[in-house]
Amino acid sequence: MIISIVIVVAIAGGIYSYSKRTQPTAPREEAVSEEGGEGKISVVGGETGGEAQKTEEVQPTTGEAAKAGEAVSPQTSQETETSFVETAAKGDSTTKLARRALANYLEKNPDTSLTAEHKIYIEDYLRRRVSNGRIKVGQSREFSKSQIADAIQKSKSLSEKQLKNLEKYSRKVPELK
Repeated sequence: MIISIVIVVAIAGGIYSYSKRTQPTAPREEAVSEEGGEGKISVVGGETGGEAQKTEEVQPTTGEAAKAGEAVSPQTSQETETSFVETAAKGDSTTKLARRALANYLEKNPDTSLTAEHKIYIEDYLRRRVSNGRIKVGQSREFSKSQIADAIQKSKSLSEKQLKNLEKYSRKVPELK
């Protein structure tokens, strides 16, 4: 009887210990977006190169890294006469760059009629029209202002059914609301 009690206590202790155990996290060399492989970022070397462009620092649009206590590298944006040039930081994907370009555009040209679903459509529209594939830290993507305006117009012509379908994606991006 005593042996049975010792076995039960040992099993209970093992279960408790297992449930409280935290899994060690290995340093990540790659940040993967939810785009099915598109827009992955490979972390390469420390410096982004000696670019002689004047850039404007933009604070991260998501608080995920700040919540996790990770250091966030500054994201850079540059506005030209005809476009927004977004430079990737660690953890960025082409979609996130498109999101920043849209935010910069809307800062200069406010449009209160756009919902989160419209913005999801717009950033996907923009992402598909820039060079595809992997993007590395320090690489830039250019989003033309006319293309952003075109995407906004097309998003306003979406049907209620299409907007309802985009709702499941907009829930995953709370900063769009």
